[in-house]
Amino acid sequence: MLLPHLALAATIDPGFSVFQDELGLGTRDLRLTIADLIHEAMGLLGIMAVVVILYGGFIWMISGGNDEKVKQAKDTMISGIIGLVIVLTSYSLANFVVSSILQAT
Repeated sequence: MLLPHLALAATIDPGFSVFQDELGLGTRDLRLTIADLIHEAMGLLGIMAVVVILYGGFIWMISGGNDEKVKQAKDTMISGIIGLVIVLTSYSLANFVVSSILQAT
């Protein structure tokens, strides 16, 4: 009665290794996987912002001096630049947060 009881839960194998081997699941840390997904999404959004800027430039080139189309092109390019600034800021903030979380644990 005075001896401590050993916890046997630590020695029980739930059998997940069978599924892990068959499905090809990795043993990588979930935080790293989430960080990679965030970086990939930010890269995709950055590419989309650059495409919007290029589209605005294309509209400006084919406007033929029409003031309405030039204004539309300028607005599109400004929107793309604002989007690019937001994406770059978000990318740097996410990179800082993820690196802080990984270093803390």
